[in-house]
Amino acid sequence: MSGDPIRLDRWTVTSGSNAVSRAAVVLHAGSHDWKASADGTGAVDALFRAVDEALGSVLGGSPRLLAYDVHALGNGPDAEGRVTVRVAPPADATGGRGEGLFDADASSVNTLAASVEAYVSAINGMLATDAWAGAAEEAGSAHRPSHLPGHGAASSGTQFDDEAQPIDTTEWFNR
Repeated sequence: MSGDPIRLDRWTVTSGSNAVSRAAVVLHAGSHDWKASADGTGAVDALFRAVDEALGSVLGGSPRLLAYDVHALGNGPDAEGRVTVRVAPPADATGGRGEGLFDADASSVNTLAASVEAYVSAINGMLATDAWAGAAEEAGSAHRPSHLPGHGAASSGTQFDDEAQPIDTTEWFNR
């Protein structure tokens, strides 16, 4: 993995006025994959919580979201939106790992996509610092991928199957 940024491979979210928002994510870096799902108070919250759950073994906690802004880059319903986030390390982080503010932005006509991409980018900014060097590699070598329906719980002895078909999270959301 050696410094490879964490990449958002795929995500899905469901939300509604009378439903709990649910999200699932698959993240990848080097030869490691992290998967998780989470509930939230809205679609963006569910996505961010799923990322936090997936990367819990890497970060030792959830990054603190300090700012979240969305701005239209044009007029009309087809306009791109730019999402900017600012995160700080997890509250439990110690030493140099507990320091710093990390900003990132992403643009898309899909505000949810831009939101989760900006969030992952900000986390990558944090992991790129000297204090966090090797965190993803350490967690990846000891980590067992979680199974999406298990809300991020590690599956005993499960290995990620690189030849498996893409995961359809629709069934998880229909429960």
